[in-house]
Amino acid sequence: MFSWLVRTASACWGSVRRYTLMSKDEDEDDALLWSRGIGQHSGGEFSIAVVQANECIEDHSQVEIGPGATFVGVYDGHGGPDASQYVSDHLFLHLMRIARENGTISEEVLRNAFSATEDGFLEHVRRTRQLKPVIATIGSCCLVGLIWERTLYVANLGDSRAVIGYIDRSNNIIAEQLTKDHNASMEEVRQELRSCHPDDPNIVAMKHGVWRVKGIIQVSRSIGDAYLKRPEFAVDASLPRFQLSEPLRRSVLSAEPSIYTRVLRPQDKFMIFASDGLWEHLTNQEVVEIVYNYPRAGIARRLVRSALDIAARKREMQYFDLKKLERGIRRFFHDDITVVVVFVNYELLSKPTTSVPELSIRGFIDVVGMSDFSILDGLRIRSSGSAI
Repeated sequence: MFSWLVRTASACWGSVRRYTLMSKDEDEDDALLWSRGIGQHSGGEFSIAVVQANECIEDHSQVEIGPGATFVGVYDGHGGPDASQYVSDHLFLHLMRIARENGTISEEVLRNAFSATEDGFLEHVRRTRQLKPVIATIGSCCLVGLIWERTLYVANLGDSRAVIGYIDRSNNIIAEQLTKDHNASMEEVRQELRSCHPDDPNIVAMKHGVWRVKGIIQVSRSIGDAYLKRPEFAVDASLPRFQLSEPLRRSVLSAEPSIYTRVLRPQDKFMIFASDGLWEHLTNQEVVEIVYNYPRAGIARRLVRSALDIAARKREMQYFDLKKLERGIRRFFHDDITVVVVFVNYELLSKPTTSVPELSIRGFIDVVGMSDFSILDGLRIRSSGSAI
């Protein structure tokens, strides 16, 4: 069961009735929309979709499938793709390494994997900033979900979001948000920042009608954004957009993830992991109702399409017109959007199967690889006080 987690380290509007059924061909000619309609994991099925808006896509994502465990990562970059690409290449590997060293999965293991990824990227910035000064201004939100032994672990930095859909006693589908949005637009986040920086009256400031940390960035937690974390990474006058009003004395952003653990129940039906581009246009409840009421095959793509339809209507356009726009231009209408939907079958969760193909999937770039399990064969992991 758990041995997969370690072995794969070397791989690498208010009602659904308001939406019309789209024909299969409606979005097939959108060159910037990528998806995998449906796939199997050991506890059910999953679907993934990504749409590009930026000139260079800043969303990166992965799904790692193995017997008895499923890993999902959604990494929403800002300022460029470097940080999100780095997280995609390293965080899962750190998680597997630390899990092997500790003999289990836990919140502390997740937290240490995030810390190792942050340290590694900041070292990468230190090595490369002379050739590419802007790399000190690049960062990424980071959302991770891991299902193992009927338990869901979720860790988050930034404003990507995980939502679970469950059935209540009246047989209604209910949305429950699992993560906290680390975004200065929220009063709770602004209060937290002011509490942590009582000597800085400008720790949050309104700019262009939006609350931002130091008047620059909306998210309060991230991987990267080195210039807002360590004085040594201060940027020079050639990057005026990132100039601070006063020298940085200590970090104003955090890489400490919020972590949530949930023992899955029979009434828990699916989870949605998505970058903020989805939640900008759809509420939590709207999203779970779409997932619950439409076929599973292609459901992540349907969610992306629903968000794009709304984004187009906000500009008095139709999706037909939107999909004709080139990358870069589309960023004026919507963000990069990544969606991963993971369905869970409670009975399957208790009976891990080796019949599910072991896969490592990277979003948008359409890379599907087999995991290499050789280096960690024979490892025994302690679980609930006994070895597996």
